Amino acid sequence: FAKILNTFNILVIGYTVSHLIPIALTKREKSTLEKEDFDAWFDQRGFSDDDGDLFHKLYKWVPPKMGPEEIPEEEFNKHLQSKEGLEYLEQFRTTKGNPIGGYEKLIKEPFEEWKKSERAKYEKYYKNCITGNNQSGRKLKPGTKPDEIFPIDIWREEKRLHGFEPLIPSSRPPGYARKKREGIPKSAKQILPVGIFVATILGVVAWWGVDLIVLATATGGFSIGLGLAMQETMQNYFAYLIIRKDKIFQEGDRVALDTGYNGYVHKITPRVTYVRDALHESLAVIPTRSLVNSQIVNYTKENKLVPATVKVGVSYLNNPQQVASILVKVGKRGMKEIVDAKGRHLVRQNRCPYLDKNRPSCGCDKDLHVDITQPVVRFTDFNDSSLDFSMWVYVRDYGAQFKTKTDLRMIMYEEFKRYDIRIPWPIRTIYQGDEKRENEEIGQKDADRNQVIDKYGLGDIGRGEGED
Repeated sequence: FAKILNTFNILVIGYTVSHLIPIALTKREKSTLEKEDFDAWFDQRGFSDDDGDLFHKLYKWVPPKMGPEEIPEEEFNKHLQSKEGLEYLEQFRTTKGNPIGGYEKLIKEPFEEWKKSERAKYEKYYKNCITGNNQSGRKLKPGTKPDEIFPIDIWREEKRLHGFEPLIPSSRPPGYARKKREGIPKSAKQILPVGIFVATILGVVAWWGVDLIVLATATGGFSIGLGLAMQETMQNYFAYLIIRKDKIFQEGDRVALDTGYNGYVHKITPRVTYVRDALHESLAVIPTRSLVNSQIVNYTKENKLVPATVKVGVSYLNNPQQVASILVKVGKRGMKEIVDAKGRHLVRQNRCPYLDKNRPSCGCDKDLHVDITQPVVRFTDFNDSSLDFSMWVYVRDYGAQFKTKTDLRMIMYEEFKRYDIRIPWPIRTIYQGDEKRENEEIGQKDADRNQVIDKYGLGDIGRGEGED
């Protein structure tokens, strides 16, 4: 009887420990994420939904003792004498993109004050949800199925995933968070209780004198037979785990398969994956295991380079070298001028143009692990009525290419008009023009076009291989 009682005690203790350890690990993980959020807040000098200028209530900028090389000493000292000058110096970036000066704490524990601010934001979000002051216009209820209000952990995760932008109450449909996370394989700490409890049971079984080798042999033979029968199913399942854990792609990502199929990932399951073509409204059903062994282009990954290509044909009377150089100028202008509604450059580049103006980078040069030579210009063909060129730059995501192409064409039209680069009519006619007169007209801009060659060169039109 004592042995039976001890067995129950051991199982209860094992069950309790198996659940306490994941709780402690989860608490530690949440603390780590909260500290990382605070670091992101510090790097951004505050979030857009802060109550007032919270950052400068907690930190004070301290100017350097000596000015940077880019600012003359007299100008630097003049900036130190005014509030506007100090603000300018705080935002100043060197030619290498580094800030100047440093920050000192105005209170003892800025981290604790920041945590209070974040909790106050969530309380405001929660209050707006339950009072009807939200996009749905009705009072949302906590604890309903599907969830209408984000718990604080999900609220923080959603902000983290969207660059810490303010989360508008009821801006997501009910059950959004659950649907987004359903099917995601369990993490190690979620499986840990089962593992600890199973180990406890095996220890108790061995304590009772059962031969574990015999038990393992009996269950092993059954497992081998079951594994052979479910080989393809298990391959799909483990491929599913790899895709989820490594985040190769996820629902909503735009991908191109090696078969040429291009579309959005609609749903990933342990058996098949659905990819939806946005244009033709078709749905590809693909075994999940085949996606791990095939080449996939993910246009939604953070470190992405999507080409925005513009094709154009010009008159045979124009010099191809001059045209190529002007297209390089068009691309260079586009890299600096094409921005989104928030002023961020759409073209990915090795150095953000804002740094040359001593302003913080917009992020177009962040996490770029390859050296990009752009714009790329190619003389592609001798057409019936035109010399055909292609020019492209690399943008930050799949959707950014459309605005970039439009703006590049606008810049191209402006530069072609300026330098008298002619786009022929795409029709066949009996040519009765005065070629000598046209050559003279076009030749009037030769000096200006040659200046463009001297300034911008021909790009890499004379280098590289193939059409890439």
